Amino acid sequence: MKARIIASLAMVGVFCAAFVITATYGLFGSKAAAASQTFADCAGCPEMVVVPAGEFMMGSPPTELYRGAESQHRVKIAKPFALGKFEITFEQWQACVADGGCSRFTPDDHGWGKGKRPVIGVSWDDAKAYVAWLSRKTGKHYRLPSEAEWEYAARGGTTTPFAFGAAISGTQANYDGRTTFGNGATGVFRDKTTPVGSFKPNAFGLYDMHGNVWEWTEDCWSEEYTATTPTDGSPLLKGSCGGRVMRGGSWEDYAGDIRSAARVGSGTDEQTWADGFRIALDME
Repeated sequence: MKARIIASLAMVGVFCAAFVITATYGLFGSKAAAASQTFADCAGCPEMVVVPAGEFMMGSPPTELYRGAESQHRVKIAKPFALGKFEITFEQWQACVADGGCSRFTPDDHGWGKGKRPVIGVSWDDAKAYVAWLSRKTGKHYRLPSEAEWEYAARGGTTTPFAFGAAISGTQANYDGRTTFGNGATGVFRDKTTPVGSFKPNAFGLYDMHGNVWEWTEDCWSEEYTATTPTDGSPLLKGSCGGRVMRGGSWEDYAGDIRSAARVGSGTDEQTWADGFRIALDME
């Protein structure tokens, strides 16, 4: 399980546009989610999924196993937004480097392979460099998701610890499957990342929201939600901004760390083999 020193944080042109409609159905609150719309803004650009507007209870109830600083509060996402269908891959990162972006930084794959595996060893600063490059290439304002947007998207309309229900298994996500959650069974520990999209998506059509790599968000770190925590889906941009929120858990983490509500903080310059990101975009 990844150790995070949170205490120290308290302190090209557009070549083409492809639009594909995919049928991915699930429950969103009390309403059935419409078929998810996916698109890519250029050849080689990350595929994006349109996430519908709505309201949800962010955080976890007191009865949820392994919960941390996750007090429940209602959040309203007033407008649809787009989120990466997958985590950013080595292949996509290398396109940025080849084009002179991303500070020409080439992360280590630790011998696991690159291509469609999620890029790892990238800091929050590195992730911001990628979205800045992609914004220049497409003329659109790509960004990191807020913590609230991330959890809303990860839940896919559910209120359970995982988008797949009250338990999870190694057939549904890449994590340390030797650990259990509730009545869930033990399973495999792969000991490395898996190619993006290796498991089934959630109801919004998003892949690997549980496990594989921790994902950077825009928010400054806060040890608990407070009265000043945004309730409109926007990021928290004050407080311990030397640390930023990460979501989703990773291949090396136990089941409790890959819950929809689980959160950690990490320094903006930290680079580890369990850290990656996915991107967001406001819908016009």
